[in-house]
Amino acid sequence: MDPKPQSQAGPAPSPRSVDEPLVEVFGSKEDSEALVVQGLLDSAGIDSVIVSLDAPQEVLPGVGGVVIRVAADKAEEARQLIEEYRAAAEQAPDDEDETEDVSGPAA
Repeated sequence: MDPKPQSQAGPAPSPRSVDEPLVEVFGSKEDSEALVVQGLLDSAGIDSVIVSLDAPQEVLPGVGGVVIRVAADKAEEARQLIEEYRAAAEQAPDDEDETEDVSGPAA
């Protein structure tokens, strides 16, 4: 029994051009925050890159951070996802006292 040739597997997705411009959609001073947002974009199928904006600290102390860039054709979708994520985070209770106690009856 011969295995099916690769050509019958269907068309392969075309890779993005290396020359395709990337657009900044998010910026933060915290690497960890950028990683969370990158995970959000990845889960939505949007490829992204994190670019460091580190500046020489002896010249510009406190300046720097990171930005997330995506393909120009995905920028609006990425910004919308980030905005929805921020809105949901603002609505979440910050104080544990406001959350419902689900530990069960007291003994």
